[in-house]
Amino acid sequence: MKLKKKALLTLSAFLMLSSLSACAPKKTEDTSKKEETKIETAKTEDVEAALKDGKTIVLDARSNDAYNGWALDGAKRGGHIKGASDFSAKWLSSDYDEKGNLEAYSREQVLKDAMKNKNLTKDSKVIVYDTNDKDAMAVAQYLSGKGIKDIKTYNAKEWIDGEKELASYKNYHLLVAPSIVKSIVDGKTPEGFTTAKDIKVVDVRWGGNKESGYLQGHVPTAIHINTDDIEPPKKNKKGDTEWKLADDKALVKLLLDNGITSSDCVIATSPEPMAAARFAVVCKYLGVKDVRIMNGGLVGWSSNGYELATKEETPKKASDFGVTAPQNPALIDTMEEAKAMLENKDKNVLVDNRTIGEYQGKVTGYSYHKKKGRIPGAVYGHAGIKNSSSMYYYRNIDKTMRNAQEIEELWKKDGIDTSKHLSFMCGSGWRASEILWYSMVMGMENTSLYSDGWIGWSNSGLPTEAGDNK
Repeated sequence: MKLKKKALLTLSAFLMLSSLSACAPKKTEDTSKKEETKIETAKTEDVEAALKDGKTIVLDARSNDAYNGWALDGAKRGGHIKGASDFSAKWLSSDYDEKGNLEAYSREQVLKDAMKNKNLTKDSKVIVYDTNDKDAMAVAQYLSGKGIKDIKTYNAKEWIDGEKELASYKNYHLLVAPSIVKSIVDGKTPEGFTTAKDIKVVDVRWGGNKESGYLQGHVPTAIHINTDDIEPPKKNKKGDTEWKLADDKALVKLLLDNGITSSDCVIATSPEPMAAARFAVVCKYLGVKDVRIMNGGLVGWSSNGYELATKEETPKKASDFGVTAPQNPALIDTMEEAKAMLENKDKNVLVDNRTIGEYQGKVTGYSYHKKKGRIPGAVYGHAGIKNSSSMYYYRNIDKTMRNAQEIEELWKKDGIDTSKHLSFMCGSGWRASEILWYSMVMGMENTSLYSDGWIGWSNSGLPTEAGDNK
């Protein structure tokens, strides 16, 4: 979601600090005084047995981009050992604001939750793998420090470069690895990356070039997109200010003004992946040929040690979008379509991606919107825990996408039937846009975004409810 007025300034300041943090030298942990535990080495047959016994947890310690499906760091194939979960070594040292994060959680608390999500306990048998003889050891030492004694490391280079089975997300390419983006902005686009005419990198945040933090640091070559140009603030009939998507004509003009046409490949970047996802969904809806998001936002960029640019990029306007927009109208649902889905629950689920407090009507989550509650019939689908700008349940600590299997398990606990059409919603479309994008990465083809969300619905005077409906 996005916050406006005073709350938006708070988020804007948070995102600016995120940008500045990415520019700052990375803090390294002094491990010289730590006594390392001796970790045994696993063989390929050990991993094969572990995948069959149902008792041993196999973990991929590489970057989440490699786990998702990208062939990185010289690997001949992308993806992970089928049956393995993820616990990236990057989580141990990525940029993370211990005091100013949205849930007020320490790194240790976040990693503790990650261990719980992967059923890692002191009694677990674990094999951690990498391809560089470094990442797996870092994770193994960390887990050993948490009391796990039966743990081994494995160099999976032979497995990954060979012919043994690997698994990838069907549309992993929709989340681009920062290292791939770095190659592109350096003029070294990987062979076969896209068939689009041009690649356009965009930096998406609220505010102009100055107040957004864009001039303090962005991915090189990226032009800035102000989210207020996607959702111009307007007064409704009751005098309340709303931020809804502009009409199709205005959205096409926005893209053309920024030099984007339907034949381009757009890579959306941002300190905050929600903002990137909001714009990416709009681009795909209108008909841009190839739309991607840089995984992990600027945290992912800085985790690789890449420098941010401060040069202001001026786009060259385009005159012809190339196709009639929208090319993918089913991607974004209107209020009337949301109502129709609720009347046909045998085929549809309206998924409410807000905090439980918002869903139950205890808080609004917004400084500029006072109505509390939920849409009758909408199913709770998680987002953050305490804060309405948080995506805690859908991300890792470095803002990369959470393990798809864990997302599916979360939905199962929520009672969400993924065989039906899922329309994701939140307060105003930001959180739900990110979750929609992840669903597409996972290969789900029957999903959409109810963009107006709770704010649009409640401001229209439609029926609402509150309380615990479980």
